[in-house]
Amino acid sequence: MEHPNFIILFAKDPRQSAAFYGNLLDAEPVELSDTFALFNLKSGMRLGLWSRHSVAPPLSSDGSAVEIAFVLHSDDAVDVCHVEWKSKGLTILQEPTVMDFGRTFLAADPDGYRLRVYAFHG
Repeated sequence: MEHPNFIILFAKDPRQSAAFYGNLLDAEPVELSDTFALFNLKSGMRLGLWSRHSVAPPLSSDGSAVEIAFVLHSDDAVDVCHVEWKSKGLTILQEPTVMDFGRTFLAADPDGYRLRVYAFHG
């Protein structure tokens, strides 16, 4: 079995979410419509944004119980990213702090999906 390489988030407005992720990831979607957007990221990961109003079968919850993690190489890199994301207007749910796994902060996208940035302390 291959490793996962595609994340799909269920968005209220895929065009709005595509603008958000395009700005955040400095990337352009390879597909964009009212019901779906797709990014092919440099890491090989694909990010899909599917309209929560048109997904089949329908969602059984609000669909926002997801956290995407961004691993960075140092605590300083985490702090720099925090400043950059704040300047882009992201909602910060958790200011930079040290937890049992390393230095981290938590932000949210327009649909409430959690975006965790961290540097692992091994």
